[in-house]
Amino acid sequence: MRVAFILLLILHAVVHLIWFGHAFGWLELEYFTKDIPPMVGFSWMLAALFFIASAVQLAKSRLNWFHPALIGVLISQMWIFSAWEDTKLGSFVNLLILIGVFIGYSKSRFEGRFLEDVQAVFENLRLTGNLLQEKDLKPLPEVVQYYIRRSGAVGKPRVENFYLEFDGEMRSPGGAWFGFSSRQYNFIPRPKRLFFMKARVKGVSTHGYHSYQPPSAKMTVKVLSIYPVVKADQAEMLPTETVTFLNDLCLFAPGALIDERISWETLDEYRVKAIFAYRNVRISAELIFNAEGDLIDFRSEDRYDVGRMKRLPFTTPVREFREFEGIRVPSYGEAIWHYSDGPFVYGKFKLKKLRYNLPEMPPEEES
Repeated sequence: MRVAFILLLILHAVVHLIWFGHAFGWLELEYFTKDIPPMVGFSWMLAALFFIASAVQLAKSRLNWFHPALIGVLISQMWIFSAWEDTKLGSFVNLLILIGVFIGYSKSRFEGRFLEDVQAVFENLRLTGNLLQEKDLKPLPEVVQYYIRRSGAVGKPRVENFYLEFDGEMRSPGGAWFGFSSRQYNFIPRPKRLFFMKARVKGVSTHGYHSYQPPSAKMTVKVLSIYPVVKADQAEMLPTETVTFLNDLCLFAPGALIDERISWETLDEYRVKAIFAYRNVRISAELIFNAEGDLIDFRSEDRYDVGRMKRLPFTTPVREFREFEGIRVPSYGEAIWHYSDGPFVYGKFKLKKLRYNLPEMPPEEES
């Protein structure tokens, strides 16, 4: 749909350039029944330039691509009315573009909320630059200490925030798999997790935003960024998103497991229990390691299935460890609900990018 809309903008621009050429006698269009003043010709060229600018911005996935398109439509439609009999079909194309502009505006507002929330955190961010040292690991269970050392985190700056990008697939019970891409920011000293997902469900653009900013936690999913199909902000969302926050720390920021808000219980040689307490919320998870010292699974009983708003066992088995910025982490994982009739894999995640300790929002995000 995006490619088709870009082609529509370019084609509409070409038509306006043809009208511009006709106005100055460079092209002859037999179906025109009236003369076109030079000022009108220049206006059509200007509209064409706005449509081309919009197409370029959309091809670059710029959020505000619709601004030049709207200006182009206004200029185009003004002169279409002045030569209605010859150019009235252009109104239909302008209407299609206006529908696209409305959808683009809605997407910009929805995704813009995510970017504004991220920017607000960065405005008050101060990185300490403190290094993770061997002595910081001593309070932890042996298997967790070894996991952190194996990740390469010791001797590097403590993780205070990190940025993730994923590609993958998701589905709901009884539904088909659909592809998605996502990006998220996690902030550790004052816990926050801001996650934005773009997907196509049955061919329709669908976006979702998870906002974990204690004491608030929300999830909104919108079709075309207009119609909300999921809107969850119940009290159960706070422990649910807290589990997800702890899951991210365990998998993608091993060095952050020295956090004093996490207490530990050793279950056996390869299993420990992590208990995370923050702002009157207390959740726990079982971490399962293999003989090589890699974390291979995470299990919690404190997460709610939002669709049913029921607490269910939740696991995230992971594999395919890779290095990102010198830290060894899993690059593939699955999200699984354990229903009474058996496990259900609802998400498959492939890690594409991981960055640590960003001092500010990257410029490409602000655009």
